[in-house]
Amino acid sequence: MRYKTFLLKYGEIALKGKNRHVFEDALVKQVRLSLKKTDGEFYVGKMQGRIYVDCEGEYDENEVIQALQRVFGLVGICPVVRFLREGYEKLSEDVLSYVKEKYGDRAFTFKVETRRALKTFPGNSMQISADLGGDILNVFPKTKVDIHKPEILLQVEIREDIYVYSEILKGAGGMPIGTGGRAMLLLSGGIDSPVAGYRIAKRGVEIEACYFHAPPYTTERAKQKVIDLAKILSRHIGRIKLYVVNFTDIQMTIYEKCPHNELTIIMRRYMMRIAEQFAIKDECLGLVTGESIGQVASQTMQSLLTTNAVCTLPVYRPLIGYDKSEIVEQAQEIDTFETSILPFEDCCTIFVAKHPVTKPMLKAIEKSEELIFQEMEAKAIEAIKTAEIIKIEM
Repeated sequence: MRYKTFLLKYGEIALKGKNRHVFEDALVKQVRLSLKKTDGEFYVGKMQGRIYVDCEGEYDENEVIQALQRVFGLVGICPVVRFLREGYEKLSEDVLSYVKEKYGDRAFTFKVETRRALKTFPGNSMQISADLGGDILNVFPKTKVDIHKPEILLQVEIREDIYVYSEILKGAGGMPIGTGGRAMLLLSGGIDSPVAGYRIAKRGVEIEACYFHAPPYTTERAKQKVIDLAKILSRHIGRIKLYVVNFTDIQMTIYEKCPHNELTIIMRRYMMRIAEQFAIKDECLGLVTGESIGQVASQTMQSLLTTNAVCTLPVYRPLIGYDKSEIVEQAQEIDTFETSILPFEDCCTIFVAKHPVTKPMLKAIEKSEELIFQEMEAKAIEAIKTAEIIKIEM
């Protein structure tokens, strides 16, 4: 069956009261952006608690559905057959033709649900559903009505036109991008940080990203890996501004002049300092990391406390209570996993200490940093000034 319309359902937005139109408009914008690189011509509109897409000319149905399923804020995508509204007899004829084309003469249980959004249409929703159910039973004698657990839930929406559908494909859920502010993601080449970016974006947060590169200890392939991860993320969350920071001089100074068991913590603190500067400049409302409690030495409660101490902005950790298996599963779902496991190491893994401190004391870390303070201030300023900016589009 060839569909020319997709009816789109949203979830949480319906609870937004007087501000609902703001979220609906943001959702319409995201739907348009998602379809922009899909072949075909599409009109995206709103009507009475629904958003719909009309398709013109030739288009790839699977490609359109996949694009819509990546849009945060949508909970259901319904491939719809749209008919002209001309009274009950025409409605019954159209519904029967829909059932015939989609399901043929096979046996199945069904239920009809009618939503009469246009109140001038004669009858009421329950009566129309009962009448249509009777018509289906008469024309397709192998079928049976089951109002509790039907195999097919046939839905009819009566508006300016008639919308008939029996399939609701799962959407991404969440909130439309841009309705929750903006945040700076510390993006590495690992499994965790892309998933953290996805999870926070699902709550409507626009994402920018910062990657710390350490040539020649990390290669151009490691940098390209992170760019590729950002491109995969952009399919879900739209445009991403990626800052690539040359971190070599800072890391070497830490390595040469600080206690080796404190290397990771001090390095993380300088990453947070630099990322926060970009975040403040771009009016972000917080930093985002892929940290999970206890996963590695730098992610114990004590380590996170010590890292947080350098930040003035909030630090959001969407994966804080996730197991590694849960993070891997999410990475596979959003298609970042295979790229994340490519064997190109980032600067964190290259300079990791053999016996890192797991319960750092903030005063001890600050004392170690005092030894390199003057030198590091100049290097941090230089790293910020020379950062490469890569703009990645959906």
